[in-house]
Amino acid sequence: MKEVKYNKKFYSVMKWIAAVVLWPVYRYKYTNANNIPTEGRFIVAGNHISSPDPIVVGIAQKRRIRFMAKAELFDNWFTRWLLTKLGAFPVNRGKGDWDSVNYAKSIIDDGECLGIFIEGTRSKTGELLRPKSGAVMIAHQMDCKIVPVSITYRTKKKHFFSRRYISFGEPVTVQELGIVNGSPREYREASRQLMERIAVMWERDKYGNKAR
Repeated sequence: MKEVKYNKKFYSVMKWIAAVVLWPVYRYKYTNANNIPTEGRFIVAGNHISSPDPIVVGIAQKRRIRFMAKAELFDNWFTRWLLTKLGAFPVNRGKGDWDSVNYAKSIIDDGECLGIFIEGTRSKTGELLRPKSGAVMIAHQMDCKIVPVSITYRTKKKHFFSRRYISFGEPVTVQELGIVNGSPREYREASRQLMERIAVMWERDKYGNKAR
C-alpha cells in the first residue's frame, strides 16, 4: 500500500473545528479519556455505531489516532482527500486485505496509535456485533497493548441528536486476552474477551443505573 501522507497541522485544526461543531449535536460525554497514553504504540479498538465515531473518539485525545476505514469511503475524491489528510487509510473488508494489515503494522512500528472498529461494520441498531480478529492479531504480532472503547447512546433508538457516551477502558495486553501462540482459535477467543470488556462499559453507559 502506498504511504498515506497526512498533515499533522491540518489534523489539529480539524479536530478543534469538529469539537466545536459536533458538541451541540452529540453533547458527547467521555469517561477515562486519559487511559490512552500520550506516547507509545497502542491500538484503540471500539464498537461502531455511526460515521462520526472516529471523530468523537479522536476529539478526546491529544495524540493522533490513525483509523482504518472501509475502502468505499476513498472512492469519492473529496472524502479520499479529507481522510488521507487526517491520517486514515483504506481497508477492503472481508477480503483478507494484507496490504492494509501490513500498513497498520507500520503505523504501530512508527510509535503511532492505530484505531480499529472491531465489528468490521457499523451496527444499525447500536447493539454490539460479533467482533473480528484483526485488532488482536495485529496487537499480538506487534506486541502492543489495546485500549478498548465503547460508544453508545441512551435514547431508545439512535437519532441525529442522540447524546454520545464514549468510555475508554484500561490498556490490555494480548497475554491478558489469552494469546500465547497466535492461533486463529486464540485470536477468536481474545476478540470475544476484548468485546466483553467493551460490553461492560457499553452496558453502564447505555443504561446508567437503570435495569435493562
